[in-house]
Amino acid sequence: MRFRTIRHGRCDSTNQRALEALESGQARHGDVHVATEQTSGRGRLGRRWHSAPGQGLYLSVVLAPAGPAAAALPLCLTMAGGLAVLDLARGLGLAAAQLKWPNDVLVAGAKLSGVLVESRGFDPRAPSFVLGIGINVAQRDFPAELTAERSVTSLWLCGVRSGLDAVEAALLERLAGLLGAALGGPLDRDRLAARFAQELGLLGRRVTVERGARRESGRLLELTLEHLELEGPAGRERIPLAHVSGLAAEPSGGAPPEGAVAGMGPWVCGP
Repeated sequence: MRFRTIRHGRCDSTNQRALEALESGQARHGDVHVATEQTSGRGRLGRRWHSAPGQGLYLSVVLAPAGPAAAALPLCLTMAGGLAVLDLARGLGLAAAQLKWPNDVLVAGAKLSGVLVESRGFDPRAPSFVLGIGINVAQRDFPAELTAERSVTSLWLCGVRSGLDAVEAALLERLAGLLGAALGGPLDRDRLAARFAQELGLLGRRVTVERGARRESGRLLELTLEHLELEGPAGRERIPLAHVSGLAAEPSGGAPPEGAVAGMGPWVCGP
């Protein structure tokens, strides 16, 4: 996949800039919008992404594949983004890096990166998406209101002294192949999903699944782009992934603590 980089310096949101370029007809498949600071960075479920000036990598990739879109493509793009950051972190020596469902990368339990896939006016016959990735690179500390919500970290705090340009280049190198798989045929997407499921570290473990108002516990046997298979008290159950609103490992003490289950929502259809 070939990328064309568009640099903004300081902007509201690279996802917003990419979406507006799509709406105006100026975008092309493979455009990468990069900023050194965001004033309104977005995360999943409307959360803000803390975007310190010159300390994080904030980029958004325009994806406008030819032909109709597979129903699972938005989730597959989210998986590709998460795996690219995971591969980047491990390539920098962070063996403790891991995925968290559905769109975060953690190091030793602290959030390093988030992924957000968005689309507006989505038409499956002529699909277009924006894949946004934020990575904490050089932050030495974070606002107290942010750390009160969750543990966060940066490459610098993990002992990695790579500059923004080097991190960007390494990320795009890894993204190219993974996005090729996400936009490829069913077999490529299935292999990508299988690797994501393995890296998630939940297969074979007891998990809690949320679907609507229901919360179920059991052993996770399988996770694909279409469904997950859960072994619970009543036996095996196959749950369509479209019905799953949350998935998390179940603590040994039983039910997960409040807020422990991450909602799915890997992509957003805007107005």
